[in-house]
Amino acid sequence: MPELRWTLLIIGVLFVVILAWWERRRPHQASRQAPHIGGEPRPVVSDDGSWGGDGASGNSRVIRDPALTLPEIRTEVRPLVSVRDREREPTSPRELPVVEIPDDALIAMRVEGEHDDEEVVDKEIAAVAVEVAADEAIDEELIDEELEEEEAEPIVPSVADAPELPPPPPTGVKPIVDWPPEDQRTLVSLRLVARPPDRFRGNLLRQALAAEGFVLGALDIFHKPDANNRAVLSAASLTKPGTFDLETMDIQRFTGLNLFAVLPGPKPPQKAFEDLLLTARTLNERLEGALQDERGGPLTPMRIQALRDALGAEAKS
Repeated sequence: MPELRWTLLIIGVLFVVILAWWERRRPHQASRQAPHIGGEPRPVVSDDGSWGGDGASGNSRVIRDPALTLPEIRTEVRPLVSVRDREREPTSPRELPVVEIPDDALIAMRVEGEHDDEEVVDKEIAAVAVEVAADEAIDEELIDEELEEEEAEPIVPSVADAPELPPPPPTGVKPIVDWPPEDQRTLVSLRLVARPPDRFRGNLLRQALAAEGFVLGALDIFHKPDANNRAVLSAASLTKPGTFDLETMDIQRFTGLNLFAVLPGPKPPQKAFEDLLLTARTLNERLEGALQDERGGPLTPMRIQALRDALGAEAKS
């Protein structure tokens, strides 16, 4: 590095000296080679400073142009940084990820090595196998003890905790429909419609109704009986006349169902409405349709509460 700096400094000084010498020499060459204008003799000046005409006298001299003064050129030599110096500069340390290797992997790596002692490796593998076998034996003992405790102390559910389930209605028997006269009955209904332009397939509709306990009965519509086989809820088709035919139902398409409960019936009005609402929601989950009120409006929570309030007010009156 010092040799390079001195070399650049010497080259810069030589360049400045040569440039100054060249600029001093140019005016003399121009004055010698340029022809005199109009053939006039070149002006000369005597030694005492007087002008001469022809310049023939020996004590005269030619007028010289003033020398040019050049500005000083300063060469700034910047220190060069080598690749080695850059490599020596401290760099910010980087955090390396910590890799954890399980003991089993270390043993496997040692087994693959060429310079490991086979006896040591065999001992380590045997020790690991013994530990694994001991753990398995402990787990089997714990499982056996738990099974023995369960067999010794069986869990007997109490009768009080068991839910009260109504007995299933008799199969193959049509539900009993004993609705009050028209002038004394109240109809609470909800609609389950297919999302347009789709329609409910007849076989899927029949399977969904059967899964909810509906049976085809009086008036050729479906009824859901209670434990006494009395119709609590009913389901009719929205398409007139609203009836179903089991022989052709599977190949038909239906726009929707009219689910209703006739009051007074086997259950109190509030209980019958809750059963109607729950059954409608379950059928809607099976058929993926849309629930509406009796007028075809959306069944919103506000509308459901209004129906409950109306039934409550009617029951009080």
